[in-house]
Amino acid sequence: MATKVLRKIVRIDEEKCDGCGVCVPACAEGALQIIDGKARLISETFCDGLGACLGECPQGAIIIEERESEDFDEEAVRLHLQAEEAVSEPLPCGCPSATVTQFETGTDDHAPVADEASPVPMLSHWPVQLTLIPPTAPFLRDADLILAADCVPFAYAGFHRDFLKGHALVIGCPKLDDFEAHQSKLAAILGHSGVRSLTVVHMEVPCCFGLVHMAEQAIKASGQDIPFREVTIGVKGDLKS
Repeated sequence: MATKVLRKIVRIDEEKCDGCGVCVPACAEGALQIIDGKARLISETFCDGLGACLGECPQGAIIIEERESEDFDEEAVRLHLQAEEAVSEPLPCGCPSATVTQFETGTDDHAPVADEASPVPMLSHWPVQLTLIPPTAPFLRDADLILAADCVPFAYAGFHRDFLKGHALVIGCPKLDDFEAHQSKLAAILGHSGVRSLTVVHMEVPCCFGLVHMAEQAIKASGQDIPFREVTIGVKGDLKS
């Protein structure tokens, strides 16, 4: 756990914030994002506490206060901005690659279901394709991450129940996708987001084991010591390991 110090840092009043987003470009460190319609401080280490965003907020929803928080980290900010720059270009399909959504779901009591026999959806964010997810996505921070082959959720009927609950998800195909690009993106995610663990869920077919190699190399490139687990799914939908 990061050491906390007493220092000046921003606080956002969610009651006043209307999600206009004017504060986001005003923060040179990229510490603010609009999540679920509100401005959020995505990491205390990104905020220098100087308050450049204060004068930009038309609702007066941002203040500077002195409290215990993680210390400002210039190197973390540099890596964060570098990662954002790497995904700032729109994809060829026209999708805004840096647009992410995090939502509440995955609880048996509150998840929407068609009827009592329907399975409970556990997905808590969008998008899920590794190509589309920026390393700065807030749902990746301190997450237990599942890296799944594209075919796994179709083959294994209990994927939501057995793997997604309490986890962030990224998916890809080691054979059809750009392997090197995926490996670099995954390394950036692991190095930037403080991922707590990584589980690779892949099919039993030989080409799908490339996802394991990708994950192992990405962990090595990230320089992080991340607990790693591998799960194999059979083509008939059975759990092999």
